[in-house]
Amino acid sequence: MDTLLFGLLNGLIYGLLLFMVSAGLTLIFGMMGVLNFAHASFYMLGAYFAYTLQGLLGFGPAVVAATLLAGGVGALVERFFLRRVHHHGHAHELLLTFGLSFIVAETIKLLFGNFPVDYHVPASLDGPAFTLGSQQYPTYRLLMGAVALAMFGLLYLLLTRTRVGIIVRSAIYKPRMVEALGHNVQLVFMGVFGVGAALAGLAGAIAGAFYTTSPNMALEVGVMVFVVVVVGGLGSLGGAMLASLLIGVITSLAVSVDRSLADALTLVGAGAWAESVGGLLTLKLSSLAATLPFALMLLVLLVRPQGLLGDKT
Repeated sequence: MDTLLFGLLNGLIYGLLLFMVSAGLTLIFGMMGVLNFAHASFYMLGAYFAYTLQGLLGFGPAVVAATLLAGGVGALVERFFLRRVHHHGHAHELLLTFGLSFIVAETIKLLFGNFPVDYHVPASLDGPAFTLGSQQYPTYRLLMGAVALAMFGLLYLLLTRTRVGIIVRSAIYKPRMVEALGHNVQLVFMGVFGVGAALAGLAGAIAGAFYTTSPNMALEVGVMVFVVVVVGGLGSLGGAMLASLLIGVITSLAVSVDRSLADALTLVGAGAWAESVGGLLTLKLSSLAATLPFALMLLVLLVRPQGLLGDKT
């Protein structure tokens, strides 16, 4: 039972981390219609910015500074790159952001080397939050989850309960009307892209201290983030949260299951047949854990193409 509870907690925290990264991508696509292939690169930049500044500012201020720097880089990318190709359509935006992701990765390798850096959790947060049975649960994991929940709450309130949110949402559907009311639509779009990049940078600055900060971290998280966005529904913040938690829990619990489909078929008397067939039937569920999110994405696309909470088009 203790193992199951820890697996469930780990899955929830991992899911909340996925939401922290995917929230910015969901915001950018929902507000601007831009599917940013370089989004995970801002996640990596946040981790490396925080690592560089930690020794000068301390952990907390370094995380804040890294978030602002990642957002600033994102705003500059929108202003001087994406804005120039936006009128050419989605293909040019995808190619631009895809190339940008390689540039960021290679720049990181040139500056920091092609190996993990020593970015770690500060000693004040590196301890157990509670003990369940014989296992201790890290305080920092709970902190990551709390930050993700706070991010979700603030984003929801910002977009639905404030004047800023009304202007941002109006700029998508009625840009000329928003301009006629005296608002700079281009500045709104630049701000949205910068905020989306800042959210990814915050996720990287926090998660990089617990997980590994390396030039490959964007590739490792980037694919899963797109799975989250597709499963939850493009542009749906609530869908991104639901999909993140679902994928996190499924992946975490599957890792601890040392059983195969053949073992399940044995309960109904078909174990011998399953063993003779072999293949996927005899593979342990733990070995298939990494593929389950993609299987879930395929299932959602077949049954509900717009995603769990996405709007029909």
